[in-house]
Amino acid sequence: MKTDRRGWILYAGLLVLFWGVWGAFSSRPTELYGYPVEMVYIIWSFTMLLPAAVALRRQSFDRRPVAAAYGLLAGLTGAGGQLVLFQALSDGPAYLIFPIVSLSPVITVLMALVLLRERISPLAGAGVAAALVAIVLVSIPAGGGDGRASGAWLPLAVVVCAAWGAQAFFMRKAALAGVNDATTFGWMTVSGLLLAPVAYAMMGGLPQGAPWQAPALTAGTQLLNAVGALFLVMALSRGKATVVAPLTNALAPVLTIVLSLVVYRTLPTVWATAGIVLAVAGSTLMVYSDEKRGGAPSADAR
Repeated sequence: MKTDRRGWILYAGLLVLFWGVWGAFSSRPTELYGYPVEMVYIIWSFTMLLPAAVALRRQSFDRRPVAAAYGLLAGLTGAGGQLVLFQALSDGPAYLIFPIVSLSPVITVLMALVLLRERISPLAGAGVAAALVAIVLVSIPAGGGDGRASGAWLPLAVVVCAAWGAQAFFMRKAALAGVNDATTFGWMTVSGLLLAPVAYAMMGGLPQGAPWQAPALTAGTQLLNAVGALFLVMALSRGKATVVAPLTNALAPVLTIVLSLVVYRTLPTVWATAGIVLAVAGSTLMVYSDEKRGGAPSADAR
């Protein structure tokens, strides 16, 4: 599959935009209406159908077994990680869980370096390092300390971190195998829907008494999430996983923090402020390095 190697910057930027806005409003249905997070997952799995349909109108569906394999692996690791995260958050403190989960790009980078033999310049490497540190810093919530500092949540958080790190790797691997974006995203949509009954079972039944605003707001915010996921597939099919994963995971929370500052008048913590600076610096280094190289082909293993 021939693609513009420098086109990843555009799709990574769109991903940051959609996921940044989604992050600022995604918790509102639960905060305002007590809407169960499992129901949020179920609605998200159905919102995936819309961008999948649009993508499949532009590209034909790849029926090869390799396309199904990588698509399902990407989908199940992503959606499965989300369900495991729900369980982890019910057992442990978010202020410890999210910094662990936020390290998922480290898994992606390591897998890409070892298994795909991706190579990055020293300048881009410095940007990746800055972005990885930024991801952890912006993931540290204010306050914390709810008395659940140990327990079953720790291995669950590690599982989520590994699953989401592997998801980006499988997206990139699918692209290297010649699988088009629409097919990979189509299988990811199937995966999300397959796990919807699991979310329903975890919830123990449909929520009672929820106003119509709860599912409507959930559908709107989760559609941003779904479209962002499609842009992630498109960015990873054109750019190196060692650059795309840390850059997008660093900048999307930065936009979320900025929007929260404007909409909710919530000041970022000292950690988040330091993370914003590192995220911007790291992304600048990575993009500048790519522009300097002129989008030259990488030494990815085929």
